Amino acid sequence: MIDPFGRTVDYLRVSVTDRCDFRCAYCMSEDMSFLPKNQVLSLEELDRLCRSFVELGVRKLRITGGEPLVRRNVMWLFQQLGRHLDSGALDELTVTTNGSQLARHAVDLYACGVRRINVSLDTLNPDKFLAITRWGKFDRVMAGIDAARDAGLAVKINAVALRDFNEDEFDHMLTWCGEKGLDMTLIEAMPMGDIGQNRADQHLALSDVRQTLSEKWNLLPSDHQTGGPASYVTVKETGRRLGFITPLSHNFCESCNRVRLTCTGTLFMCLGQDDAADLRATLRENADDDALKQAILEAIDRKPKGHDFIIDRDADSPAVARHMSVTGG
Repeated sequence: MIDPFGRTVDYLRVSVTDRCDFRCAYCMSEDMSFLPKNQVLSLEELDRLCRSFVELGVRKLRITGGEPLVRRNVMWLFQQLGRHLDSGALDELTVTTNGSQLARHAVDLYACGVRRINVSLDTLNPDKFLAITRWGKFDRVMAGIDAARDAGLAVKINAVALRDFNEDEFDHMLTWCGEKGLDMTLIEAMPMGDIGQNRADQHLALSDVRQTLSEKWNLLPSDHQTGGPASYVTVKETGRRLGFITPLSHNFCESCNRVRLTCTGTLFMCLGQDDAADLRATLRENADDDALKQAILEAIDRKPKGHDFIIDRDADSPAVARHMSVTGG
């Protein structure tokens, strides 16, 4: 699949649910309204959509949410998707999770062909963890990370950089990741969805964070790529990788190879744009996949050059109205 700007689209992020057992302050409002279950695709429908994308050239699938591992019987979907790894049609099947369900699912994820996962974790302070997640249980996430490592999964920690919240913790988190054998990626907060406060109050430019970290750590250039938007360095003292995802301070759109499928069958060609394609109707109206694949290709032909994210202290509304959990984290 080639978009209008000559970029090969070979990476699909699939949200299997908009529901989550956390209410992270930068992602959701505390009193969220979730989709009615009849609007959410069945696991069988999600499997069929993923199969069509793989047959069109997708080489990497990432399962997201909400929190994907709270979806009932979700391991069935992982088992089905694993067959594309066995056939060689798919290079990688991964998952982004908050870690709350990992102790229960880590072994099964490995058995399905998952070899690495991302765990969203913004602080190592249990009190601050409860404050940012509102509902999260810190000890449960720590146990989940250990279970994932024991199962053979490579774990990368994703931390959203938030001004006046965790900017004093990154040094400690790098030390902890080194001790645990984990990589880490820092992410600028994205202006998506109404969270009850001005996004500018949260924004922390990662260029400043990187400069501060480089005063203590030797951050060596790295050409490591995972297919996502992060740029990486190697932390010499620990031997682990540190990534930076900078949608605001340094736009990464020029090499974008990704599209996002929601749990309702809506395909977003860009995280930061509202244009989307409704694949659910085509999926349910056609028994064969030809029409579905044609709808996918037509959507790829509309993929924009880049997003319009901006942090504006005077703005009354976020850059994109939908919450991150709707599109897929």
